[in-house]
Amino acid sequence: RDLHKEYRRQRQMCIRDRIQTVLGLIEPDELGITLTHEHALIDLSCYFVMPEEATERWYVDKPFTMDIRGNIGKRWSHNRDIQLLIDEKHQTEEIYKYYLAGGNSFVDTTSIGIGRDPLALARMSRATGLNIIMGASHYVPVSYPDDMDERSEQQITDQIIGDITVGVKDTGVKSGIIGEVGNFWPTNETSRKILRASAHASVETGAAILIHPGFHRDALMHHLNDLIEAGANPSRIIMGHLDTFPIEIVKQVAETGAYLEYDTFGSEESLLESESLPTDPGMTMPTDVQRMERLEQLIEWGYEDKIVIAQDICFKHWASSYGGQGYAHILESILPRMRKRGFSNENIDNILIENPKRILKFK
Repeated sequence: RDLHKEYRRQRQMCIRDRIQTVLGLIEPDELGITLTHEHALIDLSCYFVMPEEATERWYVDKPFTMDIRGNIGKRWSHNRDIQLLIDEKHQTEEIYKYYLAGGNSFVDTTSIGIGRDPLALARMSRATGLNIIMGASHYVPVSYPDDMDERSEQQITDQIIGDITVGVKDTGVKSGIIGEVGNFWPTNETSRKILRASAHASVETGAAILIHPGFHRDALMHHLNDLIEAGANPSRIIMGHLDTFPIEIVKQVAETGAYLEYDTFGSEESLLESESLPTDPGMTMPTDVQRMERLEQLIEWGYEDKIVIAQDICFKHWASSYGGQGYAHILESILPRMRKRGFSNENIDNILIENPKRILKFK
């Protein structure tokens, strides 16, 4: 173990202050405009729930087409096809629209359990010219491997470190961030074990951690405290999915030094009412206008250097070819509105370029 630790330490000296993409290391200034929470490919069938009602079951195996799009919102957990973004050719065309709109990079936060695909991400990066930073660690409890409860904290830590320093399995393709690390609420000991392992891996490798929190107002600080007690530096943590949380709770997160991610731009439907996603009944999905208002408030409070944004495209009906917002939504639709609202070019550059560059650098 000591030899392995020294080997990893020497490797980390080579990547410190650089960013690790699926095609290798790049300098921070090569990153450019960056969305910090997307999914180029993903399989969310872990959320599938068979409806009880006979008349709803016609929907289960129906291919997702535009004629059923209007009813998909409340049925997202009951249709298998909507949960799959697994067609590499189609998805390459989808993410290329983001490149054509001026995007340079994005973090693919597909972690273990939801179809992470290192070699396909590398091919998609070559095909589109986009820098893609791949995630590590585990997603939410419904996606855990069967033996997750039995795995030790050290085993999980070693797996994450291996994904970053050696590559995922035998692909040679390396992760550049730890996450998204998934949680439900109330949390359980296995999820907390994964949080601690992610913290240990962050300390040893210098990689940032990105959290998918449980959707409850008590969850954010609980997850952060678990990470900090395990040794993680708050300034190396991105707290994701803040869109649905009250701004006062987000401010508590900001005061720790963690990064603040508003990552569901373009989605104004509530996924939080599904039986497959445990949530606080008081949590609601905001509009894009409300998201921009919250960014304005955070900037006013002095947290501009901690804000990152994205769209979290992870369902078929959010892809542009199926009538959704698509990967270019922020660049094509939100930035013009931000400028009209009074966001300066410096504000926007900080959110889309400088802040991602800072957090994605290995420390």
